[in-house]
Amino acid sequence: MQTTAAVKSVVGATMSTDDYRPHEDEPFMNDRQLEYFKNKLLNWKEDILRESRETVSHLQTETENHPDLADRASSETDRALELRTRDRQRKLISKIESAIRRIEDQSYGYCEETGEPIGLARLDARPIATLSLEAQERHERRERVHRDD
Repeated sequence: MQTTAAVKSVVGATMSTDDYRPHEDEPFMNDRQLEYFKNKLLNWKEDILRESRETVSHLQTETENHPDLADRASSETDRALELRTRDRQRKLISKIESAIRRIEDQSYGYCEETGEPIGLARLDARPIATLSLEAQERHERRERVHRDD
């Protein structure tokens, strides 16, 4: 009977962690929020790595030689698109790992430019964000001005 109660207690704790969402009314980047974002980042990274393994497996099995030029061109275009997507995701993994390091050194969630907290909604939508919304907008405006030169 005690074992069942202990299991229910652990399951209940797991469920509450899974259902947890950071709130503005709690201290910013408290342990629970840091754990939430770390898990979110680790799950995202694992999803990307799984997709990458599937792509490699797919590319290895998809070595058909299409006699029709149009079919071959379509297949090569699909392959190039998959490889480009994987390259983008490789860069994304680097950003995810950087965010995890920031969690570990307690700098996660703070704007690299201003040092102010990045909004929880922004971090939830883009957990690799390094700039607050305002700093990101300034950065993009500067980028547009210099691109137009």
